[in-house]
Amino acid sequence: MAGEQLQVLNALDVAKTQWYHFTAIVVAGMGFFTDAYDLFGISLVTKLLGRIYYTVPNAAKPGTLPPNVGAAVNGIALCGALAGQLFFGWLGDKMGRKHVYGLTLLLMIVGTTHFQPPLCPSMPTKGLVGPSVAAVFAMQGFGNLTGGIFALIVSAAFKARYSAPSYEANATASLVPQADYVWRIILMFGAIPALLTYYWRMKMPETARYTALVAKNTNQAANDMAKVLQVDLVEEREKVEQFPSKPKNEFDLFSRQFLQRHGLHLLGTATTWFLLDIAFYSQNLFQKDIFSAVGWLPKAQKMSALEEVYKVARAQTLIALCGTVPGYWFTVAFIDVIGRFAIQLMGFAMMTIFMFALAIPYNHWTHHHIGFIIMYALTFFFANFGPNATTFVVPAEIFPARLRSTCHGISSAAGKAGSVVGAFGFLYLAQSKNPAETDAGYPTGIGVRDSLMILGGLCGLGFFFTFLVPESKGKSLEEMSGENEDEGEEAAQYDNRTVPV
Repeated sequence: MAGEQLQVLNALDVAKTQWYHFTAIVVAGMGFFTDAYDLFGISLVTKLLGRIYYTVPNAAKPGTLPPNVGAAVNGIALCGALAGQLFFGWLGDKMGRKHVYGLTLLLMIVGTTHFQPPLCPSMPTKGLVGPSVAAVFAMQGFGNLTGGIFALIVSAAFKARYSAPSYEANATASLVPQADYVWRIILMFGAIPALLTYYWRMKMPETARYTALVAKNTNQAANDMAKVLQVDLVEEREKVEQFPSKPKNEFDLFSRQFLQRHGLHLLGTATTWFLLDIAFYSQNLFQKDIFSAVGWLPKAQKMSALEEVYKVARAQTLIALCGTVPGYWFTVAFIDVIGRFAIQLMGFAMMTIFMFALAIPYNHWTHHHIGFIIMYALTFFFANFGPNATTFVVPAEIFPARLRSTCHGISSAAGKAGSVVGAFGFLYLAQSKNPAETDAGYPTGIGVRDSLMILGGLCGLGFFFTFLVPESKGKSLEEMSGENEDEGEEAAQYDNRTVPV
């Protein structure tokens, strides 16, 4: 018989939804808001940076970032994020979610680490774990959308105040000196949400599961939750003292027990996140180049510098509004209805279909822009009503509390490795096969069409690796991790199946 659950954790599972739950979602989610704003906001201003710093006098086209600079601008934050996922994931299991989250917020104000300790999974009731974690991650969509809207506002304001002709009409006059302020204002705005969030996170207690299961201070966990959930846990505090201070199923990350119980799970969460982020970040970071390639955006020489920022921001905002944001909230609504496994499987399948539907008749879409944009938005919709959300949610649920942040960090670091591959690889691969049509300084590539074919194939691989990921719908965090089982029963009792039944 499995061990009895700690009463404070049971109280968390059965507690009614309260204002504190919504506060926890917003506070945790603002980190993702800032994360998305920072990572995807850079794509809004890269063309402007090329014009300001790399325009050659009397050239036929405005300047673009050289290959090494473009790769660094698009990919260096992702490289830092990869290291941050591993280090702060490990640190979150050593210091606690609260302190590490506060530390990363401070670092994001002055730079970026892009790691989110899985704060919210430890807070919600049993029936709301999935929707709550998905809602936290959905704030990424609002960060993406806000970046586009803010870039629209800033570029429109500067464009109205400092009018300029197109580059082909007057190359020098097309770039007003004040344009140098535009990219700085857009990027600096991303520090404000992190600054505001820091105060509120420091007022919240450490997560009860970390306090009880890792720090082994069950009385403190009961005290914290009694205050924030406004429930009476006096009796539970007395009962909780009867539990031994040493966990029954203590095992380390690099142990045979972990390999048997969670080895395939960690492989599944890491590989699916890796494959997903190659496609997802390629699409996000370089959508402006794809829009230009199919002719939705005018050629650069037909616009002024500020007009180009405005039109790129408008295009990305439209995609975020119609595809990205709705996809996240469909996941929130249906994650406990159809389950994580089904959503991830469906998302990878639909992304594969739409990628190939864009790539195979690619020449057709160059003359039918509206159809292309609808199809392209649907790939974002099913990425977010699919693996982009579930690859975050599942690692936050299925691993033991003492290893949860570390395993989540490993999985998300694999994702960031995929985003680095996408950021650096797509930058070169998507270049035209015709040397005359490549950006300055770039070698010829395989073109947008063949690049989309590769991304579709990677999404297909993600579909099959999803079968390594377990379904956690309707289960508590302790049921998924097996933390309440007696040591002698764990081999017989623990269900290591990855496909839901």
